[in-house]
Amino acid sequence: MAKKENKKNSVLSPSNEEQEQAAKDKWLKDNYEEELGRLQIELVKLQHWIKEKGLRVVVIFEGRDAAGKGGTIKRITQVLNPRVCRVVALGVPTEREKTQWYFQRYVPYLPAAGEMVLFDRSWYNRPGVERVMGFCSDHQVQEFMRSCPQFEMMLIRSGVVLIKYWFSVSMDEQERRFQGRIQDPTKRWKLSPMDLESRDRWEQYSQAKDEMFAATDTKNSPWYVINADNKKRARLNCIRHLLEQVAYEDLTPKPFDLPARKLSKGYVRTPREEQTFVPEYY
Repeated sequence: MAKKENKKNSVLSPSNEEQEQAAKDKWLKDNYEEELGRLQIELVKLQHWIKEKGLRVVVIFEGRDAAGKGGTIKRITQVLNPRVCRVVALGVPTEREKTQWYFQRYVPYLPAAGEMVLFDRSWYNRPGVERVMGFCSDHQVQEFMRSCPQFEMMLIRSGVVLIKYWFSVSMDEQERRFQGRIQDPTKRWKLSPMDLESRDRWEQYSQAKDEMFAATDTKNSPWYVINADNKKRARLNCIRHLLEQVAYEDLTPKPFDLPARKLSKGYVRTPREEQTFVPEYY
């Protein structure tokens, strides 16, 4: 009886993997804000290093709709100087842009010295949404597969630090997020007819992603895949990994004392009643 009881208890008890995951979940719940704040301080240090050393950094964020790219980008840029770190999220190409060399549309947005550019979707629209939705020909897709590694190698040889992230989200989690956007009026704008169409083409997107990885996941320009089913975990993992891609030192300016204000000499402020103030509703 004792042996049978022990066997039964061992079946019901959580495995080491489950226990480890439970511990990670509890840590994330208790420490997310604190860890995010710590990583954001490091991002500021990275920003100063990029500016001081004249680095050119490009970070690409790709993945399925509602995978959490935008939320991660917001946490990165939240504490950074927009003159150093800027976001590029291009809309539908114009008729003129459709006739250009494909990569030409993105070149003007590449960073100059001392800048970091975050692409919220990028030239990888072609082997992804454009291919699946039929916005480009098979010839154009195949030409992209041949040209993209060469284009990225040109960037790298010119000194650009290129980092590519793919946010991976499960079908069930994407569906949950879609439903949440529908119910939340502040997020409903995030759902476009294109997003709803992509929902019905899950397998086509999966196949397109696999073929795109086969052609563009190179030694010099690899794809880094982020498990994005948990948004908070994905944000922390992405930011920490990003910080590890550039060897930086702390060049943050030291605190200093503000000198005493100089007293005005004869200035008379305009009377309040002569100005139009916004009503104080709150």
